[in-house]
Amino acid sequence: MIVGTEWLIEAEGCNQDKLRDETALRGIFARIIEDLGLKVIGSVWHKFDGEGGVTGMTALTESHLACHTYPEHGIATFNLYCCRMRPEWNWKKNLRAALGAETVQVTRIERGSKIFYTPDPKSEIRNPKSKTAGGDA
Repeated sequence: MIVGTEWLIEAEGCNQDKLRDETALRGIFARIIEDLGLKVIGSVWHKFDGEGGVTGMTALTESHLACHTYPEHGIATFNLYCCRMRPEWNWKKNLRAALGAETVQVTRIERGSKIFYTPDPKSEIRNPKSKTAGGDA
């Protein structure tokens, strides 16, 4: 039984100034929340000093949305977990526009099932089975 879907997003080659801009990242969150019809419970944001990035997390009635940026590497990572079916958000198009991302990789995991990946020939979502945290699977 599938109890939720989780999206892990890695955007690389991003504009470093945008990765330090909490307002820009809050704007991305607002767009995701509005486009997918999500409901916010509360949010926590932290801008690291100097040239550091931003970490943000929003608790949703559906679960959560989080981001971490690494301006020194031009990378932003996002995580969206929803306990109800949602349409795919166009991460590639939207993060290219908002952050100047050169590449965007999306991993979709269906939670609560031994089936972690559902291939879709039209999707650019990659198979998450190749690696697990801490080493090879």
